[in-house]
Amino acid sequence: MLSFSLFRSVIEDVGIGITSAGICGNQSTSESSTFNKFMEGFLSDIRVATPKTSDFYVSSIRTHSTGNVTLYAIAQCIENTTQTICQDCLNMAYNNIKDCVPNTEGRAIEMGCFMRYSGTPFFKDNQTTNIRQFLKEVDSSKVGILVAVIVGVGMIFLIISISLWFRLRKRSKAHKEDSSDLQAAVNFSYKDIQLATGNFSEEHIIGKGGFGEVYKAILHDKNVVAVKKLLVRHGRARVEFDNEVKLMSNIRHRNLVRVLGWSSEGPELLLVLEYMPNGSLDRFLWGEARGSLTWKQRFEIIFGIARGLAHLHHEFHIKIIHRDIKSANILIDEYFQPKIADFGLARFHSEDESHVSTKFAGTLGYTAPEYATHGHLSEKVDTYSFGVVALEIISGRRCNDMNSHRSDMYYLLEDAWRSYENNMHLKVVDENLDLNESEQEHVKKIMEIALTCTQSPVGIRPTMSEVVLMLSNERSLVRRMVGNKSTFITLDKKD
Repeated sequence: MLSFSLFRSVIEDVGIGITSAGICGNQSTSESSTFNKFMEGFLSDIRVATPKTSDFYVSSIRTHSTGNVTLYAIAQCIENTTQTICQDCLNMAYNNIKDCVPNTEGRAIEMGCFMRYSGTPFFKDNQTTNIRQFLKEVDSSKVGILVAVIVGVGMIFLIISISLWFRLRKRSKAHKEDSSDLQAAVNFSYKDIQLATGNFSEEHIIGKGGFGEVYKAILHDKNVVAVKKLLVRHGRARVEFDNEVKLMSNIRHRNLVRVLGWSSEGPELLLVLEYMPNGSLDRFLWGEARGSLTWKQRFEIIFGIARGLAHLHHEFHIKIIHRDIKSANILIDEYFQPKIADFGLARFHSEDESHVSTKFAGTLGYTAPEYATHGHLSEKVDTYSFGVVALEIISGRRCNDMNSHRSDMYYLLEDAWRSYENNMHLKVVDENLDLNESEQEHVKKIMEIALTCTQSPVGIRPTMSEVVLMLSNERSLVRRMVGNKSTFITLDKKD
């Protein structure tokens, strides 16, 4: 299991204050001391119930006896663990988060688990878990609790031995499981990966990135995976490796690439990912498969990217900003569905902050101006990048390529804005697309949605959840949302 020290440094990087008492809000309740006991009791029940659930996840609501205050809480352990390890982790999280009381919000992030409470809901539709069934045995008698503690102390070495045995057994079977049955990242043997990639031979390379190559690997159980190799000599490689494993090993969404496992035994850091047979999106836009995508396929790719980002920003219990959305980081599966990949630069973002200031990281051309210029990071940075990628999908052009068939030479984004203002949307559309009349109208609508995502200032850009709704809407209601020339974003032209 990887250390969470880097996990904490990532959180510090986006400006969340961390103390030995946990991550606490800055507002406290004015309720009496009995309310503090109520809060601690609720969190303790969450701690007890979570390891007993089938997926190690609990979301619950409890109202104080006065009826004046309602408290919301969630807790989760990583899926590739045992009930005992989950319980031990949440015990540590509870000891940290209870120090936040009487503050109205607090959270604790430990090695392999997460706990949070707040006086406001986390989600629009706050689904809850009935935890009473998991607390009955605890509430039965104080004698039972005392006996459990005594037995627990007496059996601690046996539990550790059994836990280690199960983990070793699970590791030995990791490569015998079907990839569709993998539920979380596992630690692969370096030698097995080395063998599966033909000793990392060039003929197995399917992609290259800033920190190493990506290989196609066939495990001895015949499952095909992708192996991303990060060279240790690069200063940021370890940070990116830890970041990607922690972020993605427990996120499940059909438009996000799954991390199946890792290996840090050998000279390189290795990520084992699900294999995408069709490669990256840029291959279909300006690579060897250029022009092969129909408009229906392109729209589904745009829609899938939006859904993946909406999940990261609004549906997962921690807001995640990708920071490097571009066509090269969108992979295409065998059904031509998109999956967002490469989370090495991703960052957590506090829900109570409009933005944070941090060092720039990403790819110029896809980066929002407020981030590239001032380092202001928010989820709207991903929204901007999404808009640029959507325009690339519509046009079949790179964002930094100038139009080559017109006398007035502009980069893609500027060209799209000018075409929109002159009601000449179709001049931007990929010439390889043979669109009928209804498809032409649909393309115009999607182009307008993409342009709303690239507006400045940042406050008038939609959220990715709003983008998903607009893409789902049959009517084109976005024309009024697209800015006029006063919101036009000027790009520097080549000399």
